Amino acid sequence: MSLGDAAAEPAGGEKAALRAMAHPVRLRMMSLLTAAPMTAAEVARELGLTHANASYHLRNLLAGGLIRVEGEEKIRGGVAKRYRYDVAHDHAQERQRGPKSDEQLRLEFSAFAHELIRRTREAHFPPGPKLMADAELWVEPERWAEIRKRVADALRELHEVARPPRTPGTIRTSTTAAMFQMGEEE
Repeated sequence: MSLGDAAAEPAGGEKAALRAMAHPVRLRMMSLLTAAPMTAAEVARELGLTHANASYHLRNLLAGGLIRVEGEEKIRGGVAKRYRYDVAHDHAQERQRGPKSDEQLRLEFSAFAHELIRRTREAHFPPGPKLMADAELWVEPERWAEIRKRVADALRELHEVARPPRTPGTIRTSTTAAMFQMGEEE
């Protein structure tokens, strides 16, 4: 960023959130913490990290306001915090802070794209129809708003029905969605 771009610099809370999203393992942690609160030790086991590494990344997510402490429990004479990513809380915080800057959104989309690449390396594609789309389309604004709302509702429902990792009767899935209005071509 040049000195002339100082006005475009993110606010304090947004800066902390940007820093928190700067490492790919943190997106994986947020996904894990959607279904149920977990301790650093549980996150470490699930992601194959050291306890210290998991704790470090969880502290960064907490400092960025992206996760919250859901509770504490005594374990072997110590106290372990249970962390949770709550989509509804995240949306409420965003409404309170105001919309994300274009720069923050671009950084998040980039992080999601890198995470999608990692996930496809672990993907299992069973026989049958696949659900994937990529398009740059021209649509009426009213239809665009209707479709965005339906997709947002489906994503919210998916987060609501998420279960803790390896819950019997569940399957591990990947969902990535990005819908945005394009600028005018130059």
